[in-house]
Amino acid sequence: VPLVESGGGLVQPGGSLRLSCAASTFTFSTYGMSWYRQALGKEREWVAGITRSGEGAAYGDSVKGRFTISRDNAKNTVYLQMNSLKPEDTAVYYCNAIDGSHDYWGQGTQVTVSS
Repeated sequence: VPLVESGGGLVQPGGSLRLSCAASTFTFSTYGMSWYRQALGKEREWVAGITRSGEGAAYGDSVKGRFTISRDNAKNTVYLQMNSLKPEDTAVYYCNAIDGSHDYWGQGTQVTVSS
């Protein structure tokens, strides 16, 4: 399995979680990485992306200022730090790796924000 997410769970509104996505079977440092999410009954939504080197990152409007994407190429892992979580952040979160020729997805990790 090329990508495995972890770190999801149940958290109260205003809380924090850090998701991890461990990569294997491909050269991680040559791939741009992104996080997506899909809430029940909704389309998959792009959350954040990071360049191969980790020097550039971008965020969806709904998470800007609250989420931070980062990567450790030595550990073949991408992270998503989620702060100030809201109930509307509840979704299955997926990581994605893309290099223009290949496109890999993880199995997803559930994040539930509820009191």
